[in-house]
Order: sequence, then C-alpha cells, then structure tokens
Amino acid sequence: MFKKILVPTDASENSRRALKMALELASSYQAEVLLLHVSYTPQAYWGYTISYGITVTQEQLDQNGELALDVTLSGVDQGQIVINKRVEAGHPVTVILDQIKQESIDLVVMGSHGYGAITGSVLGSVSQRVLQRASCPVLIIK
Repeated sequence: MFKKILVPTDASENSRRALKMALELASSYQAEVLLLHVSYTPQAYWGYTISYGITVTQEQLDQNGELALDVTLSGVDQGQIVINKRVEAGHPVTVILDQIKQESIDLVVMGSHGYGAITGSVLGSVSQRVLQRASCPVLIIK
C-alpha cells in the first residue's frame, strides 16, 4: 500500500514523533522513508530588505538543514528501514508538495505544532496547508 513515506522535519519533538510513526508504518509495509528538511533561501530567511549587515549564505542554511536531519534521527532506531535524507531550499509547503509529485510519495507523515485553525492560518501552518493541497494521504502527528 505505502512504498514511499515522506517525513518533513524541522527538528522539533513533533517531527521526531512523526518520524517514529513513519518508521512503524514503513516496517509494516516494507516502505522506504524520505526524511526532508526545507531550508529557507537567504532572501526568505531575512526578507528582501537590508538585514543590518548580517549575511547568511545558502550553504550555511543547508548545513543547518543537515544538522536538523541529524537531530531528528538521533536516538531513533530505524531497524532495517531505508531512510533517504534530503535538504531542499525554498518555502516548506511548496517544496513538500513538489517532493510528493517528484518522488511518487504514497504517504506524508508530519508533526504539528498544534496552533489550531485560526492561529495556524495567521501563522502559516505548514501541516495545515500540506493537508489541504497534498495529492496523497497526510498523517498529522501531535
């Protein structure tokens, strides 16, 4: 049923719980897991205005993304499950939706910070937007 499971991560405890659930499902279905961290581009990170002389390169943001993947995986028993790690730059919702199409993802398992419908729409809840727009099932873990 599920052959490829996408787990977007921001290295939060919610993301770690989502990974653990995805690994359980992957074990049941002999699926592989794609662990994804989306790094904002420097422009999106600081905005398009002058950033008071602070310079952040895409390479630094990608290194932080690799660190987020390592933190998410630390102490998690993956057993025999294949986990592919990827860092992509862009807006999280857009990149996640693109990965669903490009990688023929069967299921997305992602953590939620639990902002709720009103606060989530104001703060831009990634999980809410992915749930609304994804072309495959999405499992939200609190």
